[in-house]
Amino acid sequence: MRTLSLLDKILVEIDQSLRVVHATAPTTERPNPAEGVQETAPLSDEDRQLINRLMRINHTGEVSAQGLYRGQAMTANRPDIKAQMDRAAMEENDHLNWTEKRLHALDGRKSLLNPLFYWGSFAIGAAAGKIGDKWSLGFVKETEDQVIKHLEEHINRLPAHALADMAILQKMKEDETHHGDVAMQSGGAKLPFPVRKLLMPLMSKVMTKSAYYV
Repeated sequence: MRTLSLLDKILVEIDQSLRVVHATAPTTERPNPAEGVQETAPLSDEDRQLINRLMRINHTGEVSAQGLYRGQAMTANRPDIKAQMDRAAMEENDHLNWTEKRLHALDGRKSLLNPLFYWGSFAIGAAAGKIGDKWSLGFVKETEDQVIKHLEEHINRLPAHALADMAILQKMKEDETHHGDVAMQSGGAKLPFPVRKLLMPLMSKVMTKSAYYV
């Protein structure tokens, strides 16, 4: 098998970013949790507006996750860590497509800022991988903890009869918890307090607030 040059790797990542932001990224074999779920009551216009905004945030979060994992995989030192990042990225693609399909079903739209969030996250992921695998894995854990907080908040904000949306977010929460646990089991290190409690919550807040409206 030919070893990819730096240019080859860059072209692969550009192709992947276009798939994530503008097309359909490759997914796993798992079914969409919303398939076959019947709503117990019609969604009002207010319900649809709220769900669209929440799903747009979650979709943008998955775009960011793709960039993060792809960046970390590219700079990972251990082959098993790279494989772990690649698999996690595939599972995040499932989330990406589930939320996008839900947006389409509700006549919603994706965030216009997705390319910016993808490449910003890619740069952060690549830098984390360069610093060292244990810190890169620790970054995964803290990122997933931030995502879980948002998912729990969104689940609580959903209308009680939005069962399809509830099914998607519950499965996403389950996967994010698994990714964080696997990262720590693989040797992840706890990030310094300023990163965990100041920097990452700030980054998360910027993403969620901007994607809610734009």
